[in-house]
Amino acid sequence: MSMSEPLLLQIVNQHIPAGATVITIDKPIQHPAVYAADLTGDGMPEISTVYQLNSELYLLILKFVQGHWIKMALTKGLGYGVTLLTAAPVTSTARNNLIVGWQIGAIWSKLAVYEWTESGLTDIAPDDLYYSYAEIVDIPGVHGRDGKVEIALWIHDTGEAYRVEIIRWQQNQWVPATDVYRAYFPKVVKYYEQLTKQYPDYVFYWYYLADAQFYAGSYPVALISVQEALRFPEAYPSRENLLELENKIKQAMTATAGTHARVTTWLYPVSVRTTSGTRWGYMDAQGHIRLEPVLEDAQAFQPNGLAVVVKNGRAGVINLQGQYVVQPVYDSINSFSEERAMAIDSQGFKMINEQGTVLTKRTYPFIADMHEGRAMFYNENPNQTNGSSSLYGYLDASGNEVIQAQFASANDFQQGKAVVQIKDQEYALIDRNGNRLATYPYAYVGPLGDGLLAFQKESSGKYGYIDERGNIRIQPKFTSAFAFNDGQAIVNTAEDYKSNYGVINMQGSFVIQPAYNDIRELGENRYALGKAIDAEQPYIGSLYAIAELNGRILTEFFYRNVENYKHGLASASDGNQTYLLDLSGRPAPGYPRVTGAGSMEVVAPDLIKVFVDQRLSYVDRAGRMIWQQNTIVPLHPPYQVREEKYKPNRDYLVYYPQVDGLANQIEQGKLNAKLKELSQVKPIPADQQLDYTYTGDFDITFYQKQLLQLQLTGYNYPAGAAHGMPTMVYAIINLTDGQLYELKDLFKQDSDYVKVLSQIVGDQIKNDPQYSYVFPDTYTGISADQPFFVTADALHLYFNPYDIAPYAAGFPTFTIPFSQIMSIINTEGSFWRAFH
Repeated sequence: MSMSEPLLLQIVNQHIPAGATVITIDKPIQHPAVYAADLTGDGMPEISTVYQLNSELYLLILKFVQGHWIKMALTKGLGYGVTLLTAAPVTSTARNNLIVGWQIGAIWSKLAVYEWTESGLTDIAPDDLYYSYAEIVDIPGVHGRDGKVEIALWIHDTGEAYRVEIIRWQQNQWVPATDVYRAYFPKVVKYYEQLTKQYPDYVFYWYYLADAQFYAGSYPVALISVQEALRFPEAYPSRENLLELENKIKQAMTATAGTHARVTTWLYPVSVRTTSGTRWGYMDAQGHIRLEPVLEDAQAFQPNGLAVVVKNGRAGVINLQGQYVVQPVYDSINSFSEERAMAIDSQGFKMINEQGTVLTKRTYPFIADMHEGRAMFYNENPNQTNGSSSLYGYLDASGNEVIQAQFASANDFQQGKAVVQIKDQEYALIDRNGNRLATYPYAYVGPLGDGLLAFQKESSGKYGYIDERGNIRIQPKFTSAFAFNDGQAIVNTAEDYKSNYGVINMQGSFVIQPAYNDIRELGENRYALGKAIDAEQPYIGSLYAIAELNGRILTEFFYRNVENYKHGLASASDGNQTYLLDLSGRPAPGYPRVTGAGSMEVVAPDLIKVFVDQRLSYVDRAGRMIWQQNTIVPLHPPYQVREEKYKPNRDYLVYYPQVDGLANQIEQGKLNAKLKELSQVKPIPADQQLDYTYTGDFDITFYQKQLLQLQLTGYNYPAGAAHGMPTMVYAIINLTDGQLYELKDLFKQDSDYVKVLSQIVGDQIKNDPQYSYVFPDTYTGISADQPFFVTADALHLYFNPYDIAPYAAGFPTFTIPFSQIMSIINTEGSFWRAFH
């Protein structure tokens, strides 16, 4: 529907009150405040107009319905005029937003960005979004135009000088669109070039010219302009600001000197909760999504510009453009090391290069990462020689077996040498070709470290250290001993389950006395010394202090976790907050604190990756949120799933779902109370030290028509245990009435579904090799309330760990297509009809 301005005015004048007049917009030329654009996404334009009545402004929107124009929305305006009335895709590429500039002063307007929602017209612009001039345009970024507009705001400063800010709507908030500055700021440069020619003695124009040239990427001329501004006796905005700008320009020039500007934007993984489960994609350093979140997993990009991702349950490798360099066909892929990665499929381990080429001639039960051109592997040992069920050897970077599998155990190469076990009571030191350099007749010999190796004379004896020739350098007197590094080694002297860690030098003398529950080597000449939280239960954990290599303690014992130092910073958490430490062991100035327990990592100059309380986010150095995972998942209106957090104790954390939008609020309350109960939201003492940790989470695993399926998972880890116990429960909900379905609800009342399903599962265990791990004679059938979940075409029955299989098997799951059991399904029942 195309309409001319006279026709629009004619329609509008028929629908505004008597005595009202349509406002006139003065610039760029005089024209009435009338605009036609599709605001609802139905393909038909609505008419928007601003009129004045009794000195008040009103925004009216008309919609064409069944051959007539009707009022869709009417809202009161601001100020005394309109400087802008247009429509453009701001929040979505699917429909337009109405953009209005309400004039509140001679050179000031208030920007309003309206979005049409089911509740009416909503202004998503903040109350303080003022400007002097605005440009609405889809500015190309490094990947071109994305179909949504940016808003360039020219904000008056002094004279004819304006501060320019460019913003966009991203992840339900307004963010700076710094990635398009290079495309837009040449226009700003031209504006200030004209002003500096016209007014060469006005310092503020030189300042804004230098600033614009910097953002446009024109660093050499920006340096000339800022130095021109510095020549004025009266600086603007201040001498400190000018010197700061000059320094930024010089740093940018240094970073690009002798190299081409980086063509590819570095990317960072992000997760988004969706109706299909949690999905992963990638953002840039400004928080803009560059690769859409459609992956099931996305690892960080490695220094080679490649990242391991998972799509449709299979692992592959992508580059920074999102292109697959290794197709997603593997079960998993390790990180690259020395341009090689180990890819695992159903057959075993394979070595691949950065182009995805398989280099090994066969698959192996295991291949370690590449170290010094060698990757340790092992084969099964059918003859059980050397007292080992496996035989170890080494591959070269071409995937060839350069050292045949012959050792009972092996270590990675360090400085061209590796420690291997020949047989019981015999170890050796070999070179990269497998030649034996020394032999050690001991029960255990550890990996290399500063020319010394930890060893045991007898398998139950104490640990000491030998040199590479086999000479005993430190007599066995420790209950455990780690490799030397930088002339020091961590050792334990405790004779019982309580630890007593200290640090020795290469003469065996204690540099740090053995008095600690734990000691961690942090790098950059720092240790974390740990004292037991509970001396009688040391396995619960430690509180750490930071110490120098000589044992000088720099802080109190109040960190519950400390990561390794990198470039002078280490992530630490006291259980309540997470922050970065400097080398003094104290919170580093100029970096934020984040509530919760976890870790932080500086991944870009002004971007910090935060993984706290099991959630990933990114902040800048000022602590401003750049990106975080959404906590609300919209379903079809009016339904939504809302994520809530329950953390009554530092060792107890649950993210649980709550469903909104049910017509019956009482039933909604009952449903949400049950979801809390199933998620293990229960009273937990706040200040008491628990003897276990518990984490719970959820995902939306299926959503179709009125059926919503939530997977509720938990992990209870007793302190000191070998592993924790996972739990998994499915809440299968009818959104119409909040009913939670049981297995029996899927079947006809007179059907013996337990018998039928038991027979099918039994046949799968008997005939399908993938279920060979099931304990013999443990399966006796399913129960009437067997744990289950559904997908579009199948029923899935599962068992908990240890029910019928070992712990490592996880939750043994059996898939039964609906087509196989249609005769007993109650196709007229509410369960089936909820998603059919």
